[in-house]
Amino acid sequence: MQEYVAEFIGTMVLIVLGVGLGASVNLKKAYAKGSNWLYICFGWGLAVAFGVYVAGFIGSQAHLNPAITLAFAAFDLFPKDKVIGYIVAQFLGAFVAAAIVALHFYPHFKETTTEEEGNHVGIFGSGAAISNKLFNCLSETIATFFFVFILLNLGDFTEGLKPLIVGLTITSVGLALGSTTGYALNPCRDFSPRLAYKILPIPNKGDAHMEYAWVPIVGPILGALLASLLYTIIL
Repeated sequence: MQEYVAEFIGTMVLIVLGVGLGASVNLKKAYAKGSNWLYICFGWGLAVAFGVYVAGFIGSQAHLNPAITLAFAAFDLFPKDKVIGYIVAQFLGAFVAAAIVALHFYPHFKETTTEEEGNHVGIFGSGAAISNKLFNCLSETIATFFFVFILLNLGDFTEGLKPLIVGLTITSVGLALGSTTGYALNPCRDFSPRLAYKILPIPNKGDAHMEYAWVPIVGPILGALLASLLYTIIL
């Protein structure tokens, strides 16, 4: 049970810091509004690093990502009997985190009255710069492939440095490959916050665009599976 609690809390930390970043750069009267892509990528890298630190300290493998959990289990890198518990904890942690962010920024949501002003689902979920779901899914697959493949090859680093390296990997992937779709890389990072945006009483909110939700689910899972396959072949 402690592993599942660790995944829940670690994912919650990751999403509070990441989605909070999204709110900060989009909502009116937030000091960080209008910050650039470099700021966003470094912020998400730190969010992932701290989530991994917390989950690892409490006692899980700190996946914080259903795509990683599924891919590792598929290639016997993770016990299959723990998959459901990990994934449920991850999705729940992400949803609770999104609710916390919605509460924290409630006055700013009230001030930001339209999608054009910044009150849009992009605060909570990812979205394509150019809408083409096939290529959007391919972008998520490629970005996740490189993230997970690098992740699988971090074995030589001291344990205490691994979360920081994971976070820097997120930053690097975001800077290089993330500007096409916002680089979800993680089904629960997108779906749970997107669902929270849809169902929570957030003032002045726009469309949650649930029709896009499959892209950040399918793409990261495919990318993680391919990375794990290549890793097992060359290991």
